[in-house]
Amino acid sequence: MTIECELISRRKAFSLFGLTAAFTLAAPVTLSVLSDAEAQTAGMERRDDRREGRQDRRHTRQEGRHHRRDARRTGGTKPDTTGAGTGTK
Repeated sequence: MTIECELISRRKAFSLFGLTAAFTLAAPVTLSVLSDAEAQTAGMERRDDRREGRQDRRHTRQEGRHHRRDARRTGGTKPDTTGAGTGTK
């Protein structure tokens, strides 16, 4: 019984390495797709509602910043510089 050793080229070695990596990455993706079918619990729904509220508040803040920035850039309302209301007599 003789065992023959065969040298493999770099190209074959890299292709085998690539196939191994592809199968390694494909398995968790397949399992995660199957686990997405879980039922929503009350806790998950509350968490989703909180997340949606945070996103809405963030969006509102961003819009406010954009409006204030646009007002500054276009001139908007300028502060009163006539001296009225400055507290000096």
